[in-house]
Amino acid sequence: MLLRGLVLLVAAALLCGCETTARSGLDYADTLRKIGPPKAGQARIVVLREKGYGGLADAGWGFKLDGTPLSGLKTGTYVYADRPAGLHWFVAEEAGFPGVTHVEFTARSGETLFFVARVSERKNAVIANASTGLLGYGLTLAMTSGYKNQGPVDFLALDEAAARTTIAELKLAQAE
Repeated sequence: MLLRGLVLLVAAALLCGCETTARSGLDYADTLRKIGPPKAGQARIVVLREKGYGGLADAGWGFKLDGTPLSGLKTGTYVYADRPAGLHWFVAEEAGFPGVTHVEFTARSGETLFFVARVSERKNAVIANASTGLLGYGLTLAMTSGYKNQGPVDFLALDEAAARTTIAELKLAQAE
């Protein structure tokens, strides 16, 4: 009981210290002016994290696009990559988390695809039950084993209008 109280106290202290930190880097409009549209035969893939929690735990998410690591995706930032048209995939793993996110999608030549990266439902469930001890952790893993995404990150496709509205406030992530 004492351990649970301490865990909740620490969680409350971390949440009280939440603040949205200003990120440096180019905004999306500046990036587009600088790099222009995708080259012929290429598609642009943009992944963003909405503004929100920017406290101590925002170390930046790393994931892979077609096996190539992309890093530094923090709250309030975006990353992009130009790739040949065709089939592509995201993979996200996290040390100590028992699952892998794998998302496949197809991109057409000249197209810009937008995705928002969020903590997965499974990871949220695991975090919510972290204070229940080893038995609670095991039960949570068993109860969430049927979730579609077993990994730590959800990559959700955004339509262009919604993405451009959201990304207007974000900054280009700095590679770590």
